[in-house]
Amino acid sequence: MTDQTIFANARLILNDEVLAASLVVTDGVITDIAQGASVPNGAIDLQGDYLSPGLVELHTDNVERHLEPRPKVSWPFRAAILAHDRELAGAGITTVFDAIRVGSIVSDAGSGYPKYARQMTDEIMGARAAGLLRISHHIHLRAEVCSETLIEELDEFSTEDRIGIVSMMDHTPGQRQFVDISKFETYIRGKRSYSDEQWGAYVEFLYALQARLGTKHEAATVAAAKRLGATLASHDDTTTDQVATSHSYGVRVAEFPTTVAAADACHAQGIATIMGAPNLIRGGSHSGNVAAADLAQMDRLDILSSDYVPAGLLMAAVQLGDIWGNLARGMRTVTAAPALAVDLTDRGTLKIGQRADIIRFAITDGTPVLQETWSAGKRVS
Repeated sequence: MTDQTIFANARLILNDEVLAASLVVTDGVITDIAQGASVPNGAIDLQGDYLSPGLVELHTDNVERHLEPRPKVSWPFRAAILAHDRELAGAGITTVFDAIRVGSIVSDAGSGYPKYARQMTDEIMGARAAGLLRISHHIHLRAEVCSETLIEELDEFSTEDRIGIVSMMDHTPGQRQFVDISKFETYIRGKRSYSDEQWGAYVEFLYALQARLGTKHEAATVAAAKRLGATLASHDDTTTDQVATSHSYGVRVAEFPTTVAAADACHAQGIATIMGAPNLIRGGSHSGNVAAADLAQMDRLDILSSDYVPAGLLMAAVQLGDIWGNLARGMRTVTAAPALAVDLTDRGTLKIGQRADIIRFAITDGTPVLQETWSAGKRVS
């Protein structure tokens, strides 16, 4: 039996324009778009609300917040995944690459960086196979270069896991995201209780760890991305030399470059730049790095990520639309652009034949108000 839904009297956000039109979904696929504001019998009257492709999120570690709702308080994996899934659906995100850290510090049980990636991936895949998830989940492995176990953890994954993204991170203090070591200290000591002596020893431990394993871990990450058939991403590139290295590795996406120089270099090399929605909304980086709004005004921002605030993704896209004077362009950074970056050709745009991942929202005093979310034609929020 055919399942058909007609969305009428809507403002459709297409790739390059906003169009007053109706849209027909049949069996989870967009089958027709017709210009005009008429409301046929049986159609859903959207009363002039916006209808957009569902949001595509390439980098969020939001599931970790559900795994550890308080410092040193663990939550069951399955329960954390389901809560995370429903939160994203309620934020208009219909495709997510769950960013799961690989590379742990196992010699210090109090470090806060235990192994969990293989178990978490199995739980996500199991929930997906059981039909428990409302939206489309994919796996993004965040490879931490400054760790003890990266290579052995990467070796636990195969092409059967359908890993979509592998990103190369190095959170050694004093460089990249944490050029300002005081920001690193504020971040870590805000989560973990260290005395001054313990803190100094921890920083020295990280320096020694990176010096001993950093180069080996970087090479292993590049090799793993190729072996798994995943998109390779860089993370927190700061200098033009770092971008040149990323380009030589085959990086296609740069997550959160920390300087204008790095963003310029990414643009010159054809590497898509992702910036965080919280950075844009708050007016700057919590680590003191380059502001997303500045890169947007320089045309150096290609994709937005919610990072650690799922509800910020739609809000930031609308805000970008205001900066650029073009809502369709702003929304493209959270729909078509991220989908294209990871070769998801069946979603990210409102076109006939595309998967019917759709959101409905209004804008009130500059703030988007999400009304409904559909994933593959099924309402999920």
